[in-house]
Amino acid sequence: MIVAFSISPSGGDETGGVSEAVTAAIRVVRESGLPNETNAMFTNIEGEWDEVMGVVKRAVDAVAAVSPRVSLVLKADIRAGYDGQLTAKVERVERLLEG
Repeated sequence: MIVAFSISPSGGDETGGVSEAVTAAIRVVRESGLPNETNAMFTNIEGEWDEVMGVVKRAVDAVAAVSPRVSLVLKADIRAGYDGQLTAKVERVERLLEG
């Protein structure tokens, strides 16, 4: 499965600011060892349901450690039997753009 998610602190005075809280969440994702990428709006992560959702929970917990309220937006592509789709989907589109 691939999950695209965005986590940010909301409400109250975030210690260290939004960037620091988001950085803590991304650090959790990168340390997970699962395939991932981060862009300006979302972080994408690929793996099995339990491992991906465990990483998302730990990332939320990292933001919650510095904020009394956390916002989470999550979108999932659940497709059994497919791995490597984090890059394969983009590669298919790029090949079509070249042709």
